[in-house]
Amino acid sequence: MNINPVILSIPIYFLLIGIELMIQFFSKKHIYRFNDAVTNISCGITQQVTGAFIKVFTIAAFMFVADNFAFFDIPVTWWSIVLLILGVDFCYYWAHRMSHEINLFWGGHVVHHQSEDYNFSVALRQGSFQGIWTFWFYMPLAFLGFDPTTFLLISALNTIYQFWIHTETIGKLPKPIELIFNTPSHHRVHHGRDPKYIDKNHAGSLIIWDRMFGTFQKEEERPTYGITTPINTWNPVWANLQHYINMAGQLRETPGFSNKMGVIWKKPGWRPEALGGYQSAPEVDKTNYAKYDKTPEFKLSLYVLIQFIVVLGITSLFLFTADNMEFNQKLAFSTLIIWSVAQFGILFDNSSRWVNLEYFRIFIAALTFSILFGMNWVVVPCVIYVAISTGWFFYVRKEDEKVEAVKA
Repeated sequence: MNINPVILSIPIYFLLIGIELMIQFFSKKHIYRFNDAVTNISCGITQQVTGAFIKVFTIAAFMFVADNFAFFDIPVTWWSIVLLILGVDFCYYWAHRMSHEINLFWGGHVVHHQSEDYNFSVALRQGSFQGIWTFWFYMPLAFLGFDPTTFLLISALNTIYQFWIHTETIGKLPKPIELIFNTPSHHRVHHGRDPKYIDKNHAGSLIIWDRMFGTFQKEEERPTYGITTPINTWNPVWANLQHYINMAGQLRETPGFSNKMGVIWKKPGWRPEALGGYQSAPEVDKTNYAKYDKTPEFKLSLYVLIQFIVVLGITSLFLFTADNMEFNQKLAFSTLIIWSVAQFGILFDNSSRWVNLEYFRIFIAALTFSILFGMNWVVVPCVIYVAISTGWFFYVRKEDEKVEAVKA
């Protein structure tokens, strides 16, 4: 399907984020942190860009099964659409639940839970590897013979529904709604890392599945958001890789083939008895708890904001035109986008080892644009971009060095 409702909904997402920011301004509530929100959106950018490659295979697999191995030929009618809505949400529940209960799958989903805040930007924070593990849970719908195009549409709408439940600005809703549908209250529980909240409320749109299968937990005290071991970085690429790198270390130190399989296929935190057994989630020390909040000076933050807006524009161009691009063009665009958001995370973290790669990124960004479009008029704005960006970043770095010298 060439038109992706998730991508078409991006302007609505940012409109709702803007409304939430206005609520923060007038209510004086601390809902957003700039570094966290940029990282959340950067993870979403990374997921959408890599998804342009992954979906080629997963969607093709669904269509292949539906066309060649379906048990029935289900027509597109009102009743089949109702059944498909229920079927998509049911499959989502199990895909989501297994993403919490299987360590390998958790590596794709953990990104969504890493933020220590809870606002609309968190809905955009998605893992790039998640679709590889979860798409196959929807295959029964292909075997049953549901129309692939209708399936993709309803699956996208199920994703869009879940955007609005990522907020603390909406309290509990009337009981009939809370009884049937997934709501902000239910989903706040899901994002809590308090032991009583972990692995609860896996619903997509309908909370009925959690009630039926014993994973429902009502919201009581305010959750502490995030994961049990915070990643302590604003780098979206590292956010996607850290779990698997840690898992590789666990595999090396775990003796025996069956135990290694346990590390992969059992719950996150599982260890063989020889290494201490299952590591359950610890209670949150709310007295001493502090969020990771490394923040650069204002001038550097402003620089990152403007560069991030440029990358958002490039990403939008990529997402809306990727179907018409050659593979090499898609690869170049996606590499540039992912490198850019990773570099912004490095700047936020003030990782001195890699900060100066920003000069190289600016040059490569302009060069990539010039080569891909091959138009004479593109060269002029690219040269202007390089001149302004390198000069601005050089100035910002010098100002930061002065601040650091004063602190020293």
